[in-house]
Amino acid sequence: MQTVLSVAIDALAYGMVLFVISIGLSITMGLMRVVNLAHGAFAMIGGYLASYAARDLGLGYAAALLIAVIGTIIIAIPLERFLYRRIYGAPELTQVLMTIGITFCIIGIANFVFGPTLKTIPLPETLRGATDVGFRTIATHRIFAIAIGAAIAVLLWCLVEKTSYGIRLRASVDNSAMAAALGVRTELVYAASFAIAVGLAALGGAVGAELLPVEPYYALRYMVTFLVVVSIGGSGSIGGALLASLLLGAIDTTGRYFAPEYGEFFFYLAVIVIVAVFPRGLAGRRA
Repeated sequence: MQTVLSVAIDALAYGMVLFVISIGLSITMGLMRVVNLAHGAFAMIGGYLASYAARDLGLGYAAALLIAVIGTIIIAIPLERFLYRRIYGAPELTQVLMTIGITFCIIGIANFVFGPTLKTIPLPETLRGATDVGFRTIATHRIFAIAIGAAIAVLLWCLVEKTSYGIRLRASVDNSAMAAALGVRTELVYAASFAIAVGLAALGGAVGAELLPVEPYYALRYMVTFLVVVSIGGSGSIGGALLASLLLGAIDTTGRYFAPEYGEFFFYLAVIVIVAVFPRGLAGRRA
């Protein structure tokens, strides 16, 4: 029973970290129609910045997370302005080639600036150790990761479904020309959406460093994982991304606990089965 609970908690925490990172990719793919394969590179930047702020500058964990998010957005703004805007509405192959090139450039620059070594982010005393929840103790950082994921899910849903920004975003996606004619500044809407997506990637990369270690080829190692979560959940769907993250996180964690010699076999077997049954994703919409 203790093993089952440990697997469940680890799976939930892992799934929430996947969600925080992948939901940004879901936004760019489903709402902005951009296949951004450099999304994992922005998560890596967030992890690197948080590690540098906490270890080298001696700042607190909260400050390190804030620097990771703000710093990554600042780095991404010129990329969105001068590169990504050129591929909005472009063929998917063009988007893939552009974003793959951006990924390799970011990997090279990050390794040159920060060094080609594994980066760690020291946890504060409040997140170390375990918390007694009555029936057992749970690693405090796992609880923190789960809480962050749940809060992000609620806030994003409210932002997209209950605010004027969400209305403008959906209008820009459905018909950008008509939205612009009605006074919606579509370029600003896309820029804000891109910033939110990148900021979430950075936050997930920093918070999830205990589960997805930040290393020199992080962007390539987890690129397919993030893309799979979005594909399984249905691009543009917050609920679908959350469900896919939790489901795949549970399958991957269970497989690594009980059959580690098989590696990621069960993860990708589940992907094949789900795609065969739900070709548009768990919450995908018909075109």
